[in-house]
Amino acid sequence: MSLHDRARGGARGPSSVPAALGPAPETFITGWDELRAALGESYPRCIGLLRPSSGENLEVGHASLTNPIIRTRLIAFASSGKRASASWMALALTASVLASATAHAADDTAANGQDVSKQELLKRLETMERRVQTLETRLKQQNQAAPASPTPNRRTPASAKGEASAIPADEAAVAAAAATTPTSPLGPLASPVPGLKFGMYGELKFGSVQNPAANGQWQNGFDAARIVLLPTYQFTDNIIFNAEIEFEHAGSGFDNDDKLHGTAEIEQAFVDFKFSDYLNWRAPGVDLVPISYYNLYHEPTVFYSVNRPEIVNGLIPSTWAAGATSVYGKIVDGLNYEFQISQSLEDFGDDFGLRTDANTPPLFPLGYAPGIDGVDALANAKAPLGDFRQLNNSLAYTARLSYSPDFLPGFAGSTAIYYSPNTTPRGAYADFLGIPLGSSSMWIVDTEGRYRMPNSGLELRGEFTQVWLGNPANLRANNDTDPTDNVGKTMYGFFGEIDYHFKFGPVLNQEWEAVPFYRYTYENLQTAGFAGTDQNLPTGQGQRQFHTMGVAIFPTPELVLKLTYQKLLDRSPLGPQADAVLGGVGWLF
Repeated sequence: MSLHDRARGGARGPSSVPAALGPAPETFITGWDELRAALGESYPRCIGLLRPSSGENLEVGHASLTNPIIRTRLIAFASSGKRASASWMALALTASVLASATAHAADDTAANGQDVSKQELLKRLETMERRVQTLETRLKQQNQAAPASPTPNRRTPASAKGEASAIPADEAAVAAAAATTPTSPLGPLASPVPGLKFGMYGELKFGSVQNPAANGQWQNGFDAARIVLLPTYQFTDNIIFNAEIEFEHAGSGFDNDDKLHGTAEIEQAFVDFKFSDYLNWRAPGVDLVPISYYNLYHEPTVFYSVNRPEIVNGLIPSTWAAGATSVYGKIVDGLNYEFQISQSLEDFGDDFGLRTDANTPPLFPLGYAPGIDGVDALANAKAPLGDFRQLNNSLAYTARLSYSPDFLPGFAGSTAIYYSPNTTPRGAYADFLGIPLGSSSMWIVDTEGRYRMPNSGLELRGEFTQVWLGNPANLRANNDTDPTDNVGKTMYGFFGEIDYHFKFGPVLNQEWEAVPFYRYTYENLQTAGFAGTDQNLPTGQGQRQFHTMGVAIFPTPELVLKLTYQKLLDRSPLGPQADAVLGGVGWLF
């Protein structure tokens, strides 16, 4: 029934109007301009009605509720008990404006002696009816898009797996912010698809670094390191899709004027089935291997240096994602578990295009680069994620415990174990006579902790990682005719970090936080136990120390400005010649 039909007597009889129609004045501001525009087209002389004097209280008057047109519209809209109060506010305002506009139009007609026909009036009412229906539809979409936010995945410290985060309160705030849909007109609008949410993180870097390939020359530069989109879709309260779509180094381009050699890649894509706090299943997809806190939570607001901690740039090949499936949940309060089955690392570190159609390394005697070596550790050993182009059939197994005990407030940590029965690619060989290389297993153990002293700005962080290689004689690095990149039976590294948080400001009407920090890191990638066909002549570059210091400034928990100086030492004759002074901007929302 249209508005004018109801005005002729077709409306239902009196009915109670919800008490929610007594709004605060500011409630009406949201759709103000849109309502004015809607009325302006049909009643251009009535726009003045929508310009209340200063301090005037915008309310739906009692007289408006006695109007049959208005009351019928409100009663019809009240049939759904699930409407938010904001919906009632907007409809009430629309009703009040309709009534006032009609009365004002009648007054103008009488004043000017003009005769407006009934057909003209009905036409205008029909136009307003369509406007109101449009507003109702938009309000309905917004209400449907407002269920509780899906449980966030591991991209924030507030893990979907219930992992408690006893790291600084600022990082917990980042997690909360990342799980909240922005409502400000300066941010993203509510998704038109109910259940779909979007987040984003990214980092931009600039500064000066020593280039060892140029004899340690200092070179200035810039890196649009990464922009990452975070779509999440909630099928139901217990079935949730998460993904990360990443663009690194400004993306990739093929024209000469683009000068882009970055990547666009899927870093995560999986569906969680949440049965209970104690048992949940992550269906097969692209997932992060659950080892090292900074592999799971690698957003720039989580760590204070411009680059990630050195441990996760080699010994842990962050960002380490693989085709995987897992189960996870809570054991008791403060203790959580995860067990994952994933595609294994592989000892192949060369260009993807060198893989043969048979999914092997290039045939002898072409040779190929190792994925596991004494210079880059495991950084080049990740298996590809697409097109069934992995080079071995092995599956790897990872078990992780995360803990935040009540008896130690402010502390959180995790311990994880990774095992692969074989990292050797099919068709692997030594450069010496093309001797085939057999299998070699791998174990990795990682433990880390974060402690923020209660009622203090002091924070401590640390991590230890060790890798055991099952059969070094079958590793490509020990059989590639390069005597300097060999590895032994094991690799290991650790770091310790001290930070201090203090507030300052206000700056731009916001209290900022500064976090000066210092981190010491030691790595040994070339220990005893070498075996293979190469000569063993390490230069000492696999034994490293990093001194990293700087400050991170948080204007808000979602935004960080960074300045870092790093000094790198090793045992090579000329030294690493790879110091850096870097600045950065990072965000997560």
